[in-house]
Amino acid sequence: MILDASQGRRGAAKPRRKADRNGARAQQSAARRQAILAAALDEFSARGFAATRLDDVARRAGVAKGTIYLHFRDKEALFQDIIRSVLSPFVGTLEVALKADVPVQAVAHQMVELFVSEVYGTRRRDVIRLILSEGPRFPHLAEFYYREVLSRILVAVRGLARRAVERGELASDAVLRFPQLIGAPAVVAILWNALFERFDPLDVKAFMLAHVDLVFGKGRAP
Repeated sequence: MILDASQGRRGAAKPRRKADRNGARAQQSAARRQAILAAALDEFSARGFAATRLDDVARRAGVAKGTIYLHFRDKEALFQDIIRSVLSPFVGTLEVALKADVPVQAVAHQMVELFVSEVYGTRRRDVIRLILSEGPRFPHLAEFYYREVLSRILVAVRGLARRAVERGELASDAVLRFPQLIGAPAVVAILWNALFERFDPLDVKAFMLAHVDLVFGKGRAP
């Protein structure tokens, strides 16, 4: 049988329509997933991990509770995916910045800028605060955060410190031995914001730059 041109066009249109429908469904599913993650972060921030109910997350997200289980195994998996989706992109950016072949103090100044703009001024701050407050009671969440976020940052900071020591930019190997020194002011800033900001507001950028001066020596980044 010989198909005419119009039959060929009609036949080709069906796969395209099916692909369009599949694409629309995928977009709707992704949008629902993002709505669930945003609602869950709101609920976890307001109530804590233990008190948050998936019913409340579903209500805030505007979906049925069963829809949550289409995307997440349980409440812990939902919390873990918040960590992964919210913080992993920032960690990747930080890893790149820490590998830059520039003086260590310039990298330290860039880290401050990244923290202030990409963490402290965003919902990422809420995720870290939740880990600080909920981690002791839910060690699996703390372990997941360490594996997905913190361990990667520590490796990158050690690499930066090792290069700085080899170049003679650091008089001490303290940062190489204790990379936690770099992140200490970030933790203090987040805790201070949660507990004492209304009594004594903290200039986070100036605070962190002062820490850079203490650790790396006073001076300006190029």
